[in-house]
Amino acid sequence: MNKNRIEVIAEAARLYGDATRIPLGPKTLYLFNHPDYAKHVLADNPLNYHKGIGLQHARKVIGDGLLTSEGDRWKAQRKTIQPVFQAKRINAQLGAVADEAQNLVKSLRSHIGQGTVDVRSLMTDLTLGVLGRTLLDFDLSEYATLGEDFEAVQNQAMFEMMTLNAVPTWAPFPMHNRFRKARRNLLEVVARLTAERRAHPSKDGDDVVSRLIQSTERETDRARALASMRDDLMTLLLAGHETTASTLSWAFYLVDKHPEVRERLHQEAVEVLGDGPMTLEDMHKLTYTTQVLEEVMRMYPAVWLLPRIAQQEDEIGGFHVPAGADVLICPYTLQRHPDFWEDPDRFDPERFAPGKAAKRARYAYIPFGAGPRFCVGNTLGMMEATVVLASVARELKLTAGPGFKAFGEPMLTLRIRGGLPMTVHAAS
Repeated sequence: MNKNRIEVIAEAARLYGDATRIPLGPKTLYLFNHPDYAKHVLADNPLNYHKGIGLQHARKVIGDGLLTSEGDRWKAQRKTIQPVFQAKRINAQLGAVADEAQNLVKSLRSHIGQGTVDVRSLMTDLTLGVLGRTLLDFDLSEYATLGEDFEAVQNQAMFEMMTLNAVPTWAPFPMHNRFRKARRNLLEVVARLTAERRAHPSKDGDDVVSRLIQSTERETDRARALASMRDDLMTLLLAGHETTASTLSWAFYLVDKHPEVRERLHQEAVEVLGDGPMTLEDMHKLTYTTQVLEEVMRMYPAVWLLPRIAQQEDEIGGFHVPAGADVLICPYTLQRHPDFWEDPDRFDPERFAPGKAAKRARYAYIPFGAGPRFCVGNTLGMMEATVVLASVARELKLTAGPGFKAFGEPMLTLRIRGGLPMTVHAAS
């Protein structure tokens, strides 16, 4: 489980079916791998299932942010942040996203003939740049260690999960030292963001930082309000960039492995975008690009695991779930379920051609989760991924070395282990 937790879960689903108990030391994990079971946990009875293993351990860094909070606190946080993600506002951010995509293309073009470049690292820088411009109204490029700091956070969260909190974080181990340093850095970034916004309010006040500041002013308990704002910003910084960076990294890897997909992507980008800047109408015409991304998210969902803890005993598909049980819904295995996906380990964007979704079980595909905890940033994430993939495909071709094989690293998100070295060529 420590070496390859995602494969352990996938093997359990293959060998034992749609409802499996997995022993993990003193714990027992209850894996449910069927669309109906996912619907029950995430949509039909969500109040009984609070955030679970892994996310609990992430609280040491991100606290009680939108990702980990529950009940009335979560509802209040969602209500505060939700307006920032309204479709009209997100659509208005297309220019900023396209600018960041063109900066990426320019950076990649400079590497033509210069050896390999780590695409995973570039995707982290890109998505942090988009996050800063679209949601925070800040330039995050000066915080050069943000990506490394969040990697240290994820490493610590997974270590805490696998050791069941048996090792105190004050212990002077290298991993713990990196974690403590990263946490200090991230808290400093959050403090600077809020101080800067208080000193220089935005014109319309519709960015996340402004809304969080406004929400704290309505709280009588100032200390609690400030802690809440810190937690929400920490969560947004992590979740707001890591998921899209992972999706784009996998997209470039899979497109390289399938030349016919790459050629069709290139042709669509040239025909739709031409030589000019991207418009909202253009983005909606990038239908094949969207299909490619949807298939990427099916095979390698950034949020690969949805862990929950049952508050009261329950029954799922005829199987008893005791109170306090660690319940797992795993999009990675669910979206490869052979009863719902033909040849599930094959990369095939045609699965998402127009009209195909109507024939598919609703909860067989949940890359953004489901129910009331459905990802609030899904629209921005899809816009960002679509714009970036099309912008790169129009002008460039990225290729990995002939012997390179990517392996999934299941942290809080499913990223490519060790980075993604690729060479850059002009598109033919």
